[in-house]
Amino acid sequence: MLKKILGFAPKLESDGSYSPSKMALKMGVADKTDFENISYQKYEGKKSKVLVIFTENKNLKMKNGKYFSTGNHPVEALLPMLHLKNAGFDFDIATPTGKPVVFEMWAFPEKDKHVKTIYNELKSSFDHPLKLSDFINSSFDHPDSYGAVFVPGGHGAMIGIPEDENVGKILRWAHENDLFTISLCHGPGAFLSTTLGKQEFLYKGYNMAVFPDSVDNKTPIFGYLPGKMPYGLSEKLKSLGVNLMNTKMDKTVCVDRRLITGSSPLASNELGKLAAKTLLKELN
Repeated sequence: MLKKILGFAPKLESDGSYSPSKMALKMGVADKTDFENISYQKYEGKKSKVLVIFTENKNLKMKNGKYFSTGNHPVEALLPMLHLKNAGFDFDIATPTGKPVVFEMWAFPEKDKHVKTIYNELKSSFDHPLKLSDFINSSFDHPDSYGAVFVPGGHGAMIGIPEDENVGKILRWAHENDLFTISLCHGPGAFLSTTLGKQEFLYKGYNMAVFPDSVDNKTPIFGYLPGKMPYGLSEKLKSLGVNLMNTKMDKTVCVDRRLITGSSPLASNELGKLAAKTLLKELN
């Protein structure tokens, strides 16, 4: 009761899940982003498409049995996409089974015109995305049309996607065909899919920026999460041989070979800039 009075209690949603408390939203969600509207020299080659793998799931089960109302973080998805769009790339939007993309709308920056514009432009694709199996059947024979695969962050990236064999197939396809793979925050949870079927982890020995478990462990104190995470993503990746480049929720971004990663929502703009500049340099 005291937590509720002080604004530290997570908000109970109509489906029984919990979204962040008033205090957590005040601390962690801004109505405008730090997006820099850069005019890049646009890419004009064949590899102009970016496959974006979104989650279609909303509720992540915590260790205590409560569900966190999550999905894809809008800033972590849309800021990198804004930079890639400005650099001349366009998008194939996909979810595991073709169900609509789910966003953490409580984190949407309502006063950011750039984010609102690209969200509205792609709304139809978010509502009617490709199914991953259909992408595999239709596009695996045409890797030359793609420059990258992007997995946005948000805790929703840890629901189903790490256990999805099609995600693993697509990440291996990208790796084998020298496409870039881009992700940030909890998005690298998708990389765990490359271990399915007892395969060796695709990114063993890579440098990577990932959301730190130490921050996830603290957020229930002020009601961001309704409980402890089911497992620690950064420690899981570290156990598989990843070299973590950050220990804080900050703007750290990293390129290692054809993998581009960022540490948190605070890194969304930096990741977008890095991805756009790297793709323009390497694909031209």
